[in-house]
Parts: sequence; C-alpha cells; structure tokens
Amino acid sequence: MGEPATNDTAFERYVLPEIEVLLRVANSLTRNYAEAEDLVQDTLIRAYRGIDGFDGRHARAWLLTILRNTHINRNRRRRPELLRDPDAATDRMISAASEERTDSMIDDELDVEIVRALDSLDVSFRRVVELVDIDGLTYAEAAEVLDVPVGTVM
Repeated sequence: MGEPATNDTAFERYVLPEIEVLLRVANSLTRNYAEAEDLVQDTLIRAYRGIDGFDGRHARAWLLTILRNTHINRNRRRRPELLRDPDAATDRMISAASEERTDSMIDDELDVEIVRALDSLDVSFRRVVELVDIDGLTYAEAAEVLDVPVGTVM
C-alpha cells in the first residue's frame, strides 16, 4: 500500500472530511450547537491522540464511536447520581417534574428509559441500533462495520 501515513497525514485524510457529519450527529445528541462544537472538539482531540492505532478502515464509524463515548463520558461526569442509582434519580426527576415539567427534565427521563431499553437488547441488536440510530450510519455502512449482510442489519 505504500508508505505508512504520518499521524498528521492520517488525521487529514480520515478525520477532517468527517467533521461535518460529526457536528451534525453531535448537534442531534446535545440539541445545543455550542455544546455540539465542544463535543466535536473533544472528539477530534481524542481521534488525533489515537490516530496511530487506527487501521484506516471505517473512519466514520471509528469517529462516531469516539464521539458517542465522549458524549456518554461527559454526561456521566455531569450526572454521577445516575450511575449510582438510576431508579432513585429517575424518581427524583419525576417528583420534581410534578411541580414543573421542563423539556430538559422530560428529555433526561427519556434518556434514562432509552438507555435501559438499549441495555436490555442482545449485544448484536444493540450494536445495530447504536450504529444506525445513534451514530447515523446507513444500513450499508453499519453492515460493513459489523461484517454482516445489509439485510441482516435491516
């Protein structure tokens, strides 16, 4: 295949073309453009640090995985009570919501339920949902990442 790419060259080749997709997915995750930009910036830093271990295959899936994990880690740091006792945290949100339900609180409740539902799925099914519905990959891209036929993903 020729000479191996330097980290900067690999970053330019694999990462930079995906920034627009990263921003779009980050914005859908955060629903806040400034926060989405911060999330993408953190993702790019992590991608740059890890580019030497990247094999050059499925750059978008690799980057979206970094983005998703970065987003999850950021939320865990903000909401440590969800890690300790998700049920109690949900109960507190629901009781507070009876006084005043905000869109943010409803979104948080929904996020907890979605995480529970995803966790209840078999790993192979959960991976498809993560790649297609969360990371925004097409069925064909997800099939390629998972090394299964497109029909299986669909």
